[in-house]
This record gives sequence, C-alpha cells and structure tokens, in this order.
Amino acid sequence: MRRVFLVLLILFVSLSASESAWGDKPNTLDPVYKLKVDDYPKFSTEMVLKSGKRIRFCCVKAMIHFYFTPYRYPEYGVKSSEEIDKIFVKDYLDGKEVDAKKAWYVFGSRVVGPHGDDLIPFASKSRAELFVKRYGGSRIMPFMKLSAGLVRYLDM
Repeated sequence: MRRVFLVLLILFVSLSASESAWGDKPNTLDPVYKLKVDDYPKFSTEMVLKSGKRIRFCCVKAMIHFYFTPYRYPEYGVKSSEEIDKIFVKDYLDGKEVDAKKAWYVFGSRVVGPHGDDLIPFASKSRAELFVKRYGGSRIMPFMKLSAGLVRYLDM
C-alpha cells in the first residue's frame, strides 16, 4: 500500500512540476461565464495573447465580451485588446478554425449557444447566408461591426 501511495505521489509531483505557469496549459473554464470550455466544442473559441498565452472561451459571446473589456478579468493580465495577438472561432457548419477578424457572424438565429443567444461564426458571408436560410437570423455582420453593447444586449 505504501508503494502505491509513493508511486502516485511521485507521479503527481512530476506532473505538477512540468507545468510552470497557467499559460503553458490552456484554461478549462471560460473566464466570462465560468462554463467548461470542453463541454461546448462546436461553440468554443480561442484567443492568443502577444505574450504567447492562450485563453479559451465557451462561445463567441464570451470571447467578444473579454475582447472589449479585458480589464474586468485581472487574473489574465490583459489590460487592453492591444495585447491580443490572434483570435480564432470555429465555422459553425464544418468546425474549421477561422481567424475571428475575418469571420462573419449571424445575430438573432434560432441556434442557441452555451449561455443563451449567441453570435454564430462562419468563414464567409455566403456560408452565413446559407445558415440564415435554415436557422433564421436578423443580421449578418463582420467582426468590425461587433461591439460590447451588442454582447450586453445578447445577455439581457
């Protein structure tokens, strides 16, 4: 019994020592909504900071909220969106990773994300239009049209 305990202790210590900071391993909980990111693979997004650290989110709405108000989450050390290097979303139709700033977003569809109404991302405007024909949507917009006010509206 002692040997089993000793082996488990050594294994635990060696695994803990291999991770020097939280940045080496991406977060498992969404910083905004505190939901498990891995529970929502179709909606999950990722942000890469200029420091190289990665932050994952359960949905586009959470990522946009963080993007416009990073100072609300001091534990991540991001003071402004200037410190963000890259942002990735997944095209809702095929799950392929897309640069969030080049993606198109559907607002007001019947598809609900992990935390209610959400922005559904697509690699192109034509893919977003195809989605709207099936699931509805009141607007299709590029990243530059997204705002913190829109996210607050979605959270109402």
